[in-house]
Amino acid sequence: MQRHLSWFLVVTLFLALVSVAGCTPEKPATQAPRIRLADQFGLGYAPLTIMLEKKFLEKHLPGIQIERKKFGSGGAVREAVIAGDLDVGFMGIPPFLVGWDKGVDWKIAGALDSMPLLLLTYRADATGIKDLGPEDKVALPGPGSNQHILLAMAAEKELGDARALDDIIVAMPHPDAATALLSRQDVTCYYGAPPYQYELLKQPGIKQIGDGFSAFGDAFSYIVAVAAGRFYREQPQTYQAFCAALADSLEFIRAHPEEAAEILARVEKTVPAATYREHLTWPGTRWDITPRGITHYAAYMQQAGYIKKAPASWKEVTYPNLHALPGS
Repeated sequence: MQRHLSWFLVVTLFLALVSVAGCTPEKPATQAPRIRLADQFGLGYAPLTIMLEKKFLEKHLPGIQIERKKFGSGGAVREAVIAGDLDVGFMGIPPFLVGWDKGVDWKIAGALDSMPLLLLTYRADATGIKDLGPEDKVALPGPGSNQHILLAMAAEKELGDARALDDIIVAMPHPDAATALLSRQDVTCYYGAPPYQYELLKQPGIKQIGDGFSAFGDAFSYIVAVAAGRFYREQPQTYQAFCAALADSLEFIRAHPEEAAEILARVEKTVPAATYREHLTWPGTRWDITPRGITHYAAYMQQAGYIKKAPASWKEVTYPNLHALPGS
């Protein structure tokens, strides 16, 4: 009896072990690499469209899953990165610096371009910002945007007060701002960006009364790609693939502006291909991954009170893949 009981216990234990082994979950299959990207409106984000349409990311990392979102301002992109909803966001240097100043874990992975940014109006009597008053409204992407800080720089130079025009700015995405200025409703001025500003200048009564390069004192990177720290640390292979794909996109625009224009016209549907070709090669436009103007922007924004601290070097707020380049 005891022997039968012992044998029964052995069999029961064996079956239990087999059952447990059979219920042990298998290790999950390796997930495909993924990248979540977000840009905004305008020609400055053309490299992302080219990257996706030419499948440069897939070239460097086959099987990668790509998500693209579009926002109306750099501030909105910043909030999405903070929330953990994005890996890489495209924005101007000022909204990036505002986030960095507040402790956001991110750095610049590369620049996209440098291009003229123009202040436009339909007011026939206005020749510069000195002619703007409380009755005016200046449309721009939002507080802390490239256009806002450039307007502040001009206001300090010409009016003696960086915040002299802060009360008359109106936050609008570029397409809405361009429409508002053209219809002469809600705004009297628009601090723009390509392609909208160039198309507006072709319209009767619209003229330029300021520009970003003059306010800044030099050329600067308009749009930069900002990568979340967690993405850089946890997905190094995907990060490297993104940087390589960005470089490919910029080289493609430089080498093949006609084909790039055809792609943009087909995908973005904002202006015809011939117009995109004109805008891609507009004087003062450069498609370059080297970030420029970071320290100048930061020093000014700290001095004017838009941020509390400034980086000691542009390398402090960029990833190592850029450090051999002649950034500033």
